[in-house]
Order: sequence, then structure tokens, then C-alpha cells
Amino acid sequence: METVNNLLFGVYPYIALSVLALGSILRFDREQYTWRSGSSQLLRRKQLVAGSVLFHLGILVIFVGHLVGLLTPIAVFEYFGVPHMAKQLLAMIAGGIAGVFGLMGALLLLHRRLFDARIRKTSSFADIAILALLTVQLCLGLATIPVSAQHLDGSEMVKFMTWAQGIFSFQGGAAAYVRDVSLVFKAHLLLGMTILLVFPFTRLVHMLSAPVWYLNRRGWQLVRTRRDMTQPKRR
Repeated sequence: METVNNLLFGVYPYIALSVLALGSILRFDREQYTWRSGSSQLLRRKQLVAGSVLFHLGILVIFVGHLVGLLTPIAVFEYFGVPHMAKQLLAMIAGGIAGVFGLMGALLLLHRRLFDARIRKTSSFADIAILALLTVQLCLGLATIPVSAQHLDGSEMVKFMTWAQGIFSFQGGAAAYVRDVSLVFKAHLLLGMTILLVFPFTRLVHMLSAPVWYLNRRGWQLVRTRRDMTQPKRR
């Protein structure tokens, strides 16, 4: 079991992160025309707007919370006098609310993909698969809350922080920190790493793009209305 734990939580994270980085670079370099979210708004707009707003709101809060919560050195929280219990309660409450929002949005979007015939025909296997994976991941995340409530001293959270920071700082033996945690946490971690692994091959790559170049764009863009184009030119 020790060997399996080391493979899953000591080796697999580096495989997932390597594929994430290299796969994203190669796709952006070779297949820029596929680097998009592939909106299907014209086919069924109302459900898309509701699901998309809920999903993105929940996912963004969860992503930032995990990024800050896991990768901020423990010494920083101790320096500012933030107890582990308070941090864990904040994570449970804020993460729980965001998780519910994200799950509601994901279910709306997944229902739309699966049960609307037109959208189903325009959806690839990757579109449906990544949405299903994210839905399961949100369910697992919410399932960790009752387990976390049994360890309000923050000891479990410290294990995950130490593990994550150990992985990113290339410390050997980082997998040992999550060896004895609950199975629901292990499933949550494994699926999260799997999502990172398949990230470059899905529509999620649009998360890495931001139209910042528009801020420095030279000149003006001329936009004509249909009325302007149909009116005769004056001489």
C-alpha cells in the first residue's frame, strides 16, 4: 500500500502537471483555432446563461480558494495569527456555498449537453466528459465537508497544505502526508489531478486566455450597423 500511495500522490502529480504544461504549450502553438470554449449559445441561450453563471462563479471561488489555501506557506498564516481552525471553517463554509453554486451550474450545463438533441450533435466526447468529471469532482468536494467537520482543529488541512507545497517544491516523501487521510479526500485529490492531466485536450484551455492585448491595441476598430451599410452613399 505504501508503494501505491507513493505512485498516486508522489509520482502522479508530476505526470499530471507535466502533461498540463507541455500539452497546453503544444496545443496553443499547433492548434490555435481549437483554443476556444466553443460556445453553443445560439442553440439554447437561457439555460446556458443560468448554468454558466452559477458554474463559473462556483468554480472560480473554489479554484482561488484551493490555490491560496494549499500553496500559501503555513508560516504566513501563523505570522498573521490565523488559527488553522478558523481557516478550515472558512474553507468549509465558503467552499460549500461555492460548491453548491458550481454543482447547480454543472448539472444545468450537463443536462443541456445530454438532452438537447441539437447541442448533443455539436458536442464532442471531450465536451461531455470534462463536464461530467467536473460534476463528480464538485460532488466529491462537497462530500469532504462532513469529514472535515470531524477534524475542526485543522490537522487534516495542514496535511494537504504540506503535501501540496511539498509537491511544488520537489520535496521527497510528500505522499506520506496524505497516506492516512479519508478515502473521500484521496478520491478528490486523484480526480483533481486527472482533470489537470486532461486539461490541455478539452475546452478548459480557454481559462488560460485573457484578451489583455486589447488594452494595448493600436488604432480604432470600425463597426458598421446594417442600417449604415444599406444607406446610399452621399456624393
